[in-house]
Amino acid sequence: MKLLDDVVTVAMSDVEDGSMSKAVSTLERDENRRKFLSKQGVTPEQTTLVHMKYEGNDYRRYHTVGQNNAGDGIVRESTIVADALFTRDKNLALMLPVADCIGAVLYDAENNVLGLAHLGRHNLEQNGGAGVVAYMKERFCTKPESLHAWLSPAAGKANYPLYDFDGQSMHEVASAQLLKAGVIRNNIKIDGRDTTADMTLFSHSEFLKGNQSTDGRQALIAMMC
Repeated sequence: MKLLDDVVTVAMSDVEDGSMSKAVSTLERDENRRKFLSKQGVTPEQTTLVHMKYEGNDYRRYHTVGQNNAGDGIVRESTIVADALFTRDKNLALMLPVADCIGAVLYDAENNVLGLAHLGRHNLEQNGGAGVVAYMKERFCTKPESLHAWLSPAAGKANYPLYDFDGQSMHEVASAQLLKAGVIRNNIKIDGRDTTADMTLFSHSEFLKGNQSTDGRQALIAMMC
C-alpha cells in the first residue's frame, strides 16, 4: 500500500490475489475483487470501476463521479465507459483492472481531486497523459505544477516497445506527456516493475506470446481518506 500526501490510499493487487478481470468466471472475479478490497479496508459498495472499452477511436473519455456512482461496475453493471474517472469525494474508491498498461493515479491536493486513468498504447497515441491534465485544469482548475502522479507497473520496452514513439516504453512516454503538460518531474512517481518480466504480475501480452500460462488482470485502487 502506498500513501500520497498521507491522504490518498493507493494499492495494487498481484497474481496471488487472483485475476480481477478476464480469464476467470464472473463469480471468481467478483470474489477476488471483494477479498482484495477488504484487505485495503474498502467495500465493493463504496467502489467505482473505471470501465475501459477498446472500441471506436476515442480513448480520452473522462468522467467525474461521486457517491451516487458508488458500486458502479462492481456491485452492478457499469453505466460509464471511461478511460479515466475523477472524484472530489472522500471514501469513494476508484478501481482499474490493468495487465500491461499503466494505471495512473492523479492527485490535486489544493482542490481535493483524485483521478485514476488508464494509459495504454491507444491512450498514449492520443496524448492521453496530457489529456488527463487538461481535463483536470478545465474541470477543477488544477494547476499542473501542483499535481502529483503515480504510475503503476507496465510492460517494458524490451518486450513491448511503442513503435510510434521510437521504441520507448509506456513509462517513458507517459512521463514525457505529463512533463510537457506541466507536471513537475519530482511529482511523478513510477513503480518501475515490468509486467512482462515480473512473474508476480499478470501480463496479457506475454500470455498471448505463450510465455505465461495464465491470463488475467491486476487491480489498482485509489481513494481519498
